[in-house]
Amino acid sequence: MNSYEQLAKKIVQRAKRKGALQAEAFLEVGRQSSCHVRDGEIESLTESTSKGVGVRVITKDRRLGFAYTSDFEPASLDSFVDRALQLAQTAAPNKLNGLPTAAELGKPSDTGELYDPAVAGLAGDWKIKAALELEKAGKAVDPRITTFKTVAAGDYVAEVYVASSEGLSGGYAGTYVYLVAAPVASEGAQLQTAYWVDYKRFLGDLDSPEEVGREAARRTVRMLGARRVKSQQVPVILDPLVASSFVGDVAGAADGNEIYKKSSIFVGKLGKRLAPESVTVVDDGLLKRGLGTSPFDGEGVATRRTPILEKGVLRSYLYDSFTARKAKARTTGNAARGYNSLPFIGTNNLYLEPGTRTPEELIREVKSGFYVTSMLGSGADPVTGEYSRGANGLWIENGELAYPVQEVTVAGNLLQMLQDVDGIGSDLQFRGSAGAPTIRFKQLTISGD
Repeated sequence: MNSYEQLAKKIVQRAKRKGALQAEAFLEVGRQSSCHVRDGEIESLTESTSKGVGVRVITKDRRLGFAYTSDFEPASLDSFVDRALQLAQTAAPNKLNGLPTAAELGKPSDTGELYDPAVAGLAGDWKIKAALELEKAGKAVDPRITTFKTVAAGDYVAEVYVASSEGLSGGYAGTYVYLVAAPVASEGAQLQTAYWVDYKRFLGDLDSPEEVGREAARRTVRMLGARRVKSQQVPVILDPLVASSFVGDVAGAADGNEIYKKSSIFVGKLGKRLAPESVTVVDDGLLKRGLGTSPFDGEGVATRRTPILEKGVLRSYLYDSFTARKAKARTTGNAARGYNSLPFIGTNNLYLEPGTRTPEELIREVKSGFYVTSMLGSGADPVTGEYSRGANGLWIENGELAYPVQEVTVAGNLLQMLQDVDGIGSDLQFRGSAGAPTIRFKQLTISGD
């Protein structure tokens, strides 16, 4: 057994000895490094390590206490367990307080490989070379690329261990590696910026620095000459990067805590059709090599694949164990957390399943419409479903991308938008732990001039 896993178990045993009815330790160890460059020079090269452990205790009268520390000296670990128990004494009792039971915990899921030795052993100069190549490739695309807001390459190695008095003790290690570029293009008095990123667990899956640099530059240059358009209602297409944030809005409305508080437009809609049959939104903690994949969630519950919308029908809300207990439901393995926080409801690998059509086909069928490539502001309000975001992108005329558009607002309502999905691309992409293909909506409101 790993020494960190043993430490997590010892913390739980100490809390039990001191009188806790239930106890859980969540321990994280991480190392991250990154390189930022500007104009062919290294701007910063950083490496940092972090570790910490949080303990959650439940007393016999169902009071909850929580404390965390990054000091692993034995005396400090003893006193932080005592602090959690003291804090519990000042908390109000709640009969729903409790850790996931052995039945809820289940057996940690088999996720396949999450750790890449090639990432863990990356030489320091890999990041420098990659970031410089990224910038060079971006600049070579067009002389109007004058500078970069950011160019970076980095990696991260993380270990997580959870021990619970209810019968769990386990851990896993994972790696992450990324490239990001945000060029600035200028023409006359106008400046435009866009960005592109790739983020993977395995070095062999990562796009090359040249690919990321070129795509970032291409997305930036095509926005030069952007203008506003008149206010109107037209078909709207979201590119995969923007579409993934819309999928996040769907998951936000399916948050079990918002459902319990009756502050979501999805209340009372389980089993009802909300979208066409082409729409399936899944949260999958088991996705092979996914950035959000893990054998268990933030409180040790085995992760799983949870369809939120399946063929257009609302199938599930997302729960951690406490919210599930409140709602008389079952946890879906969606507890997210860091060592310094209590669990909250989050997503693992969230995505919209792809369709069969190319993005080009979806654009070709639009006589006049808006292809959105970036958005500002927050998404849908889960309480009302109202959706309003600043947007930039390209205007579609007669089935072709005609000219760039900026400083307009795209507005709609989440429930209506789900009903109005009339095209899903075959181009599912993950640029993080949320993914989506191109999505087309029958009609949304554009507010411009």
